[in-house]
Amino acid sequence: MTLLKYNPFDVDDFPTGLRVFQDTVNRMLSDLPSRPWVPAVDILETENELVLTADVPGLKLEDIDIRLENGTLSLKGERKFEKEEKSEKQGYHRIERGYGHFARTFSLPDTVDVEKVTADYKDGVLKVTLPKKEIAKPRTVRVQVTNN
Repeated sequence: MTLLKYNPFDVDDFPTGLRVFQDTVNRMLSDLPSRPWVPAVDILETENELVLTADVPGLKLEDIDIRLENGTLSLKGERKFEKEEKSEKQGYHRIERGYGHFARTFSLPDTVDVEKVTADYKDGVLKVTLPKKEIAKPRTVRVQVTNN
C-alpha cells in the first residue's frame, strides 16, 4: 500500500482557476529570500595565530569594512545588485544569489595581538590573520634538577 502525503491546502481537486491561483502564490512566495545574505566564515587556530576566512564573492574591496574594537572583530560589507539595461526581450527568470548589506561580529580572545592584524582579499575570499601575542604562545622550559 502506498502512503500519500495529505496537504489540506492543496487545490488539485478544485477548478483550474484555483490551481492557477495557488501556483502563482507559491511562485511569488518562493522568490522571497528566506534570510538575508550572510557570508560563510571559517576560523582556524594555529599555534601562532587565528585565521578567519570569509567567502565574499562579487564584493569590491571598497565595499568591505573590517574593524577591531574592544576585543571584537567586525566585518561589514555590501554586495550590490547591478541592474542591466533591460530590453523587451530580456529579463530574469530567477534571482537566487543574495545581495545587500551584511554584518558579522566575532569576540576575540585576549591572546590576539590587535596591533599586528592583517587582511587580504583575493578571488572572492577575505582572509583576516590575527597573530597571537608572544606571551600567549605555549613554550617549554626545561628545569634543571640538582642533587643537593
